[in-house]
Amino acid sequence: MAEVVLQEIDKVYPNGFHAVKDLSLEISDGEFLVLVGPSGCGKTTALRMVAGLETITDGQVSIGGRVVNGVTPKDRDIAMVFQSYALYPHLSVADNIAFGLRLRRTPKHVVEERTAWAARLLDLTPYLDRKPKQLSGGQRQRVAMGRAIVREPKVFLMDEPLSNLDAKLRVQMRGEIAKLQHDLGTTTIYVTHDQVEAMTMGHRVAVMNQGALQQVDAPQHLYDEPWNLFVAGFIGTPPMNIVAADVHVAEGEVDVTVGGQRLPIPDATLERYRVLPSYNGRTVAMGMRSEDLHPAALRPELPRLRGRLELVEALGSETIAFFRIDARTIRSGAGTTGDAVEEVVGEEGIAAARPNLVAAFPPRVELRIGEDVEIGVDVEHAHFFDEETGAALR
Repeated sequence: MAEVVLQEIDKVYPNGFHAVKDLSLEISDGEFLVLVGPSGCGKTTALRMVAGLETITDGQVSIGGRVVNGVTPKDRDIAMVFQSYALYPHLSVADNIAFGLRLRRTPKHVVEERTAWAARLLDLTPYLDRKPKQLSGGQRQRVAMGRAIVREPKVFLMDEPLSNLDAKLRVQMRGEIAKLQHDLGTTTIYVTHDQVEAMTMGHRVAVMNQGALQQVDAPQHLYDEPWNLFVAGFIGTPPMNIVAADVHVAEGEVDVTVGGQRLPIPDATLERYRVLPSYNGRTVAMGMRSEDLHPAALRPELPRLRGRLELVEALGSETIAFFRIDARTIRSGAGTTGDAVEEVVGEEGIAAARPNLVAAFPPRVELRIGEDVEIGVDVEHAHFFDEETGAALR
């Protein structure tokens, strides 16, 4: 096991494309760090630079205190698990697991012991004589994991290992991988585009966009305190609702107006967003999580927005309600700090535009599509960002 340190690493391809920009990260010994972001954000390129499969344009990577920029992949003492499993179809499960050990001329009895150990750990013992084509997707992924763990590397690198599995199997396998990493205590860097995977598996999550690191934090803190609009919009299902809000300060009281409706800002929110009062008379981006929106009848003490119900998804445990409110939507954009992007509403009015507010209501709540509904807003848990830069107003 070992810590991994990335110091201001860059990757620029010959055509000038800047895939990774000034990325600095410290992954502690035994930590499970997840790199997450949309396709093309640079997360896999960063992982491949740690593995030695991509050259580093600038910066430095060290593993266990040793700088490895010029070290070949096989000499870095890492094991990589690929999206495609990369199994040898003509070899049995046992031979696939043992392949790396035999390549290193490990004594036969050690190979047999470690192969049997990995098979027991991953519930593969009944399948050791089978070929990969005789296995399910989840079993193939476990074989790929077995091949990695038998080598007892300092670091595991995993590149979207679950993306080829169906939804149910992905849930099962992410639990198995998290438990395996916990049991082994091996430093792990895991790449995914799935923010649910990131939130449920990692000790810490590093969010990337357009080659740049946006925020690295514990999953819950990342969800509760996003640093910018991009992180706010990317982390969370359903995504955070982000709309334009006009700030007003009078006699020490702060409120915002959303779609012509006033929402007083409580002291607890101002403690988190201390810069907000300085935006008096200006427009900011206001973020609201779906679970912080309630049927007004159930939370009569909360300030309210009024919206037209456009769609309902009854999930059994909760009801997801999609509304259109008379407010300008702001989406997290493509910039490294989450540049604000406006959604233009046509002249026909709010009924002609798509929903721009998603609420998670209790199950069995009575809702009728097309009706105007009053929505209670728990402003104490609201978020505020600069509309131009996307930065949180802290």
